[in-house]
Amino acid sequence: MGQAREVMDRLTEALTTNQDLKLIAELYAPDAVAVTPDEGEIHGRDNIVEYWRHMTEAMPGATFESVYSYEIGDTAVDEGFFGGRNTGPLVLPDGETLPATQKDVRVRGCDCATVDADGRIASYRLYFDQLDFLGQLGLLPGEPSA
Repeated sequence: MGQAREVMDRLTEALTTNQDLKLIAELYAPDAVAVTPDEGEIHGRDNIVEYWRHMTEAMPGATFESVYSYEIGDTAVDEGFFGGRNTGPLVLPDGETLPATQKDVRVRGCDCATVDADGRIASYRLYFDQLDFLGQLGLLPGEPSA
């Protein structure tokens, strides 16, 4: 196992099993860039940690079930299922906050992390189906909410 794989595994654990924002911050380079389907490009470690803070507060006790796990040079790639119960407020990209739905979600996703020479994540890309996520939470227009 190389450095990229080890860093990605630590990030996954810090986002799920042992939610730890301090460790998440340590894993990202100060000038890291993350790309997510819901927030677009996020620049800088502090902003990335804020993104993850919102997610961990909305879905405490989240899980990740790995389906495929790869490492290619300085990049690790994971595909799997993110799951959990929405017990905290959801912060939307426009800053609006929605109350917790108390609904369970299980969404397939893929993330890629490229580490720099210092072993920190310099570039991170996350992919998941937002409609699937919002639909499972009952937040799509025309769907009954909770």
